[in-house]
Amino acid sequence: MSLISEILPLSHIELDLEVSSKKRVFEQAGLLLENEAGLARADVFDCLFAREKLGTTGLGQGVAIPHGRHASVKKAVGAFIRTKEPVPFDAPDGKPVSLIFVLLVPENATGEHLEVLSKLAGRFSQKSVREALSVAASPEEVQRLLSEE
Repeated sequence: MSLISEILPLSHIELDLEVSSKKRVFEQAGLLLENEAGLARADVFDCLFAREKLGTTGLGQGVAIPHGRHASVKKAVGAFIRTKEPVPFDAPDGKPVSLIFVLLVPENATGEHLEVLSKLAGRFSQKSVREALSVAASPEEVQRLLSEE
């Protein structure tokens, strides 16, 4: 089992979410992780929003990896959201994003945090993976695409 599939259960994958802004994405991520991982939605939102104030987590090419550390997180947890329409994310290339991987880790998990971010950045840097994620029909397909080594 890969590191990504361990932190991204199928229930944490939301396809074609109708949202209009980065703030709405963070709210929906909070709701998803509250329902599926037992985290308080306000904690998730506040954590992601605080990190975003330091600089955009938009990578470019339609991808963002909002992430953060929080005391209420006991082990790394991820969520993947594909938006129905791309949303502005202040990405370096100026393009809106529709492929979003949310990552939350415990406050002291620096190594794991960086390893997961590195693996995700590697997957998202591949045009074929981005294109496949854009049309994936099921959470199982998304999980497979993100988890491949």
